[in-house]
Amino acid sequence: MSKPTDAAGPVDVVPGLTVALAQRLRAAGLDPAAVAGFVAAALAEDLAGGTDVTTAATVAAGSAGCADLVARSAGVVAGLPVAAAVFALVPPGPVAGARQAGLDCADLVADGGRVAAGQPVMRVTGPVGPILTAERTALNLLCHLSGVATLTRQWADAISGTGARIRDTRKTTPGMRALEKYAVRCGGGLNHRMALSDAALVKDNHVAAAGSVAAAFAAVRSAAPGLRLEVECDTLDQVAEALAAGADEILLDNFTVSDIAAAVALTGGRARLEASGGLTLRTARAVAETGVDYLAVGALTHSAPALDIGLDLVLANATNGTPDATDD
Repeated sequence: MSKPTDAAGPVDVVPGLTVALAQRLRAAGLDPAAVAGFVAAALAEDLAGGTDVTTAATVAAGSAGCADLVARSAGVVAGLPVAAAVFALVPPGPVAGARQAGLDCADLVADGGRVAAGQPVMRVTGPVGPILTAERTALNLLCHLSGVATLTRQWADAISGTGARIRDTRKTTPGMRALEKYAVRCGGGLNHRMALSDAALVKDNHVAAAGSVAAAFAAVRSAAPGLRLEVECDTLDQVAEALAAGADEILLDNFTVSDIAAAVALTGGRARLEASGGLTLRTARAVAETGVDYLAVGALTHSAPALDIGLDLVLANATNGTPDATDD
């Protein structure tokens, strides 16, 4: 069966997600079905086959209201459509005949935007019970992805104007690579390779297995002639060997700033250069000013602190169904 279409082309149909939300995820470079599956698994993990006991005991049936997701500290937001998917897929609770919670989400900022402490980033409206059940899962994802975006922005700002760019690595949380690499993009960074199959990176162990940098490069180029290929080098002599073999992208592993500058001079524009290993925010600009093209930063995804974001609930007035201003 062919995929449904509209005037703009094929439409993603994902159970539990509106077409609009699926299109937002797709536009963000994410697979809507994969996101829905990941979110559903996260919600199932939190409920563990049971119910949200505390919410069921404390929230009156039929209670409605809204909740603001509020940044508690300044940073860069990422993951708003992912959080919206959590609120879309959370079970409705004990509502007869209901298959979905019926929550509406409205972004108050855009992914990639800077936010100040105290600034709301999203408003969720609808039944209170599902809002509270989804709260932790939505915040876990939003805080983590916003933390990745915030750290990436710090690195990008540190080298602004040098011509170099910040790139991520494959040092990602299992199952979250696409999401974390999306957050890197939100923070102003570039993605390296998404998987082992979409680009080749000859590392030190590949060199050891093949016998030399040139032999490893030739083996990969022969096996995958059209694939993007980068060669990791530990010394300037290896850089010269990689250049002689025809490498057009070279990773400089744990080079000093002076050796990076020497590699730039040796390369003379014949290959793109990426500095990696031992980089810090304090030294990033000096490294970038050597003329390298990229700085590879694994910490963007494996060590980013979460951005503090909380959820503030506003109950609806029982008589008119609008938020009670005294609780805002």
